[in-house]
Amino acid sequence: MLYISPSLSVPMRQIEFNAVRSQGAGGQNVNKVASAIHLRFNIHASSLPWVFKQRLLALNDQRISADGVVVIKSQETRSQEDNRRIALERLAELIRSVTVTPKKRVATRPTRGSRERRLKAKGLRSRHKALRKPPNEE
Repeated sequence: MLYISPSLSVPMRQIEFNAVRSQGAGGQNVNKVASAIHLRFNIHASSLPWVFKQRLLALNDQRISADGVVVIKSQETRSQEDNRRIALERLAELIRSVTVTPKKRVATRPTRGSRERRLKAKGLRSRHKALRKPPNEE
């Protein structure tokens, strides 16, 4: 189980791992060992509550594909197990980010002072722009 919070967890059978070769510099080890991990998590097929699924799908995150699959790649270390742990922690952090209920905005009216400051600034800007115009020829 991947524990997100005391009341929320995801069964490991819903998470798919693929070992791939790491990119970049690293010498022979990079060419021989598949130590990078691709983690795949299908949001639609998961056991997450409906609300969290909707929030995840609404995120503007490049790790979430158009068909609702989270793909996380981890290749920080030379150890496949460490990369697996890092990828799981990233997934947990992504899910944790949508478990916090956003606060409702309380509509407030602008104060008298803020309205006066706005109108004063508009007047100054108007006078500044009026100076750009050529003088009236009469």
